[in-house]
Amino acid sequence: MTGSKGPTAAPPATVALASRDLGGGGLPPVVVVHGFMGSSRNWQLTGRDLAASAHVHALDLRNHGDSESAGDMAWDALVGDVRRWCAAQGLTRARFLGHSLRGKVLMRLACVAPELVDDLIVVDIAPKSYAFQSHRHELSALLDLELAGLSSRAEAELRLEGRVPDLAMRKFLLTNLARADDGAWRWAVPLAWLAAALPSLETSPLDPGMTFVGRTTFILGGRSRYVTPEDVPLIRRHFPNAVVETIAASGHNPHMDARADFVACVQAAWCRGGLPA
Repeated sequence: MTGSKGPTAAPPATVALASRDLGGGGLPPVVVVHGFMGSSRNWQLTGRDLAASAHVHALDLRNHGDSESAGDMAWDALVGDVRRWCAAQGLTRARFLGHSLRGKVLMRLACVAPELVDDLIVVDIAPKSYAFQSHRHELSALLDLELAGLSSRAEAELRLEGRVPDLAMRKFLLTNLARADDGAWRWAVPLAWLAAALPSLETSPLDPGMTFVGRTTFILGGRSRYVTPEDVPLIRRHFPNAVVETIAASGHNPHMDARADFVACVQAAWCRGGLPA
């Protein structure tokens, strides 16, 4: 993996992204992008399942995972990072798969650089504005967590229990907790910058009239409310050839909630596009 952590005094205009090569073969390759507060680590199992039929790269976007940090999280800054990573890898065409907020990044990528996108899969998010109150609440809880004197990750889970009652969510959020060289606990992501960026990230990633006419699949969680039936006409306004699939047994994270069904759905989408799966 490549990249460095932590805010800088003068945030760089461009950011070098870290990535994991999850193996596999075949062209075009697949570029996977995680959701908010996630990282490429969250996609190792599902990515390796997909690598049975494709060469899979999982990225860490700026301010996440092992990638560099920068205060600017405007849509075009995030899209620019992905485009530069592809150029550095020599990729002129790829399949893209993005979850949640980072699915929004790939929607804009497809619209502004369609020549780069062979196939687009967006997981449980729509091209609209959201009010992510849960993200605000969770970031507030993490910022309020006193790390001085913290003895273990398990203790951090207990301290968060009152603010984040769902155990799976606590464990997910605390994947961003790391030990410094001196043994003290620290956040591996710039929480204050992420909190400040939320109003921008809540907006639609697309300008009126933006479209992508290439192969597109939206995969939804049947138990999630991130995308409603009323959102489907909006999806097709921007992505006229989109296929919308729902995994009934899944919530917002179908790649974790129903991994086998999710992998089958992705592979079926690639087959619809005339690509080997």
